[in-house]
Amino acid sequence: MSTRARVRAGDPDAFRELFDEHARSVYNHGFRLTGSWSVAEEVVSLTFLEAWRLRDRVDGDGDGSLRPWLLGIATNVARNVRRAARRYDVALARLPAPRAVPDLAEEVTDRLADQERITALRAALSALRAPEREVLALCVFAGLDYAEAAQALGVPLGTVRSRLSRARKRLQEPLLGSGQVVADRTIAVRLAAEETR
Repeated sequence: MSTRARVRAGDPDAFRELFDEHARSVYNHGFRLTGSWSVAEEVVSLTFLEAWRLRDRVDGDGDGSLRPWLLGIATNVARNVRRAARRYDVALARLPAPRAVPDLAEEVTDRLADQERITALRAALSALRAPEREVLALCVFAGLDYAEAAQALGVPLGTVRSRLSRARKRLQEPLLGSGQVVADRTIAVRLAAEETR
C-alpha cells in the first residue's frame, strides 16, 4: 500500500513517516512566511493537525510527494496565524511602550553589518503582498516548481508566474538602493543562514 493510501486510511505510522520526511520543509516555509521561529513551530504543529483532519482528501491512488499538499496547508495556516497576530498587535498597541534596553551585540561590527543586511532583506520581504510572499516562499525557498506551487496554493500556473515576477521586481527596487545583491538564491542563502543561528 502506498504512503498516500496509508495516510488517507489514517495509518499513524504513515503519518509519522510523513512528519519525519516533511516537518523541516514545512518549518522553513512557515518561517519564511512569518519571519518567526516560534510561530513557524506553531505553523508546523497546526499544519500536521490539519493534514490529519483533511487526510480523506488525499488521492490514495495518486503518485508523487505529499509535500505540495502539506505546503498548501501550511500557507493557509500561516495566513490564519498572521491574522491572529494582527489582532494581538492591535491589543499590544494600546499598552504603553516598553523602555529600551541597550543591545550589547552592537559593539560587534560584523554582526551588526549582517543584521543590517538581514533587516533590509526582511523589510523588503515584508513589504511584499501576501500572495507574492507565498509564491516566493514556495518557488524560491522551498524549491517547488511552478506547477507544484500552483497546486499548493490552488491557483492557475500563470498566476504563480506573474506573482513571482512581481515579487522579484518589488524585491529589487528597495534592495538595489541598499547595495544588496538581488538574486533568488542569494535571498535564499541569506535567510537560510539566519535560520541556522
